[in-house]
Amino acid sequence: MVQIRVEPKIDGVSGWFATSPDHDQTIGKSFEDNKDFDFVIIGAGFIGLSLAHRLSERQPDAKIAVIDALKVGEGTSGRNAGFIIDVPHNVDGGKTTPDHDRRLYALNKFSIKRLRDFKDRFAISCDWQESGKYMAAHETSNLGNLDHFAEQLKNDGFDYQDIAGDDLAKRLGTTYYQRAIYTPGNVLVNPAALIRGIAKALPPSVSLFEQTPVTEITYGSKHVIRTTRGRITAKFIFEAGNIFNSEFGYEKHRLAPVYTYASLTKPLEADDLEKHFSNVKPWGITSAHPAGTTVRYTPDHRIFIRNILRFAPTLTTSKDDLDFALTHHRRSFENRFPMLSHIPFEYTWGGMIAVTLNQNYVFHKPAENIMVLNGCNGVGVAKGTYLGVCAADFISGDDNEEIRFIRENSHPSFIIPDPIRSLVARYRLKKEQAAAGGDL
Repeated sequence: MVQIRVEPKIDGVSGWFATSPDHDQTIGKSFEDNKDFDFVIIGAGFIGLSLAHRLSERQPDAKIAVIDALKVGEGTSGRNAGFIIDVPHNVDGGKTTPDHDRRLYALNKFSIKRLRDFKDRFAISCDWQESGKYMAAHETSNLGNLDHFAEQLKNDGFDYQDIAGDDLAKRLGTTYYQRAIYTPGNVLVNPAALIRGIAKALPPSVSLFEQTPVTEITYGSKHVIRTTRGRITAKFIFEAGNIFNSEFGYEKHRLAPVYTYASLTKPLEADDLEKHFSNVKPWGITSAHPAGTTVRYTPDHRIFIRNILRFAPTLTTSKDDLDFALTHHRRSFENRFPMLSHIPFEYTWGGMIAVTLNQNYVFHKPAENIMVLNGCNGVGVAKGTYLGVCAADFISGDDNEEIRFIRENSHPSFIIPDPIRSLVARYRLKKEQAAAGGDL
């Protein structure tokens, strides 16, 4: 029997969730009963819901339940920056090969197509923008990372543009960045609106239970999952709870819990749009430095800022942490857009990233009737989608090239336990953020 000590909580109101067109609607009910299912999926994020959809396609007679401690879109799936990446990027010195990159690219493109099909088929209003992505640098010291990325793209055979100076400023509405590498295949979305639309589209064979924290799991030939108000038995459990998977007893010492923080402004005023953004289309920037700031200009004319990395072994954050992040967000925003210093932030929130040391994910079957899925390393919209699909196919008996590739890259490195883990992680995060300089 495993008792769950920590459950997900709302760490500041996500601007994506608050601006979703259906944020005040209930999708799934809270579980209050005793029921049996063939499959239970813990976690209603991109892994969990992708898995539920595919499993219902592959095994249409199966009874499937998805349970989540929060409302769909309130957790990590609705707190990220909303990039659905196609081209894998690596600016932190890790090794890669063209073959590996192309296989990741194929998986990412599969995810984009599947999500686009969901968006079109179910009329999901999520500000879907096929806008591409800029990896940009302000600091001269970080330009070398752009050179490395451009070389990687060239070797892999991927399309890109190298943009600088006035051309870049005209596209972005700011002169802050010296140079950027633009890749055209990335998609930008409101991630909370997208994941909520995917949840609404679940077929009748899938029962969705929101606001249903798991309090205890007893593993066996039939698993028993206790929630705050009920009891579920299941033949098979999929654990897709992001970093909270560590509470369920498997994959210990493989994941590092890192909090990051975001703020979203109020919509820009008409005068500001006319003066500074009249010909600017929605865009998204990731930093040339791994610890730098992610920035977006959204279709509803807001500016999104995400930065600050904090190691969080308790799996929680605090109001003081949010206030600290907001101060840094304000500085980052005004550095990039001094002409918008009068525009306030409307929302500030935190979100958890499940980080592995070697960028491998968790795609593991520790027992005959248990599967653990995790470790998206900050690119969970695309990665979570294909991991969920491939997990359903794998459990249904498939052993294709994609599944074999995923399993080959599902060996996350061992992470030394606390207190050394926390000391090393905090030192490294502090060092990396200092090195980002003006790109933070």
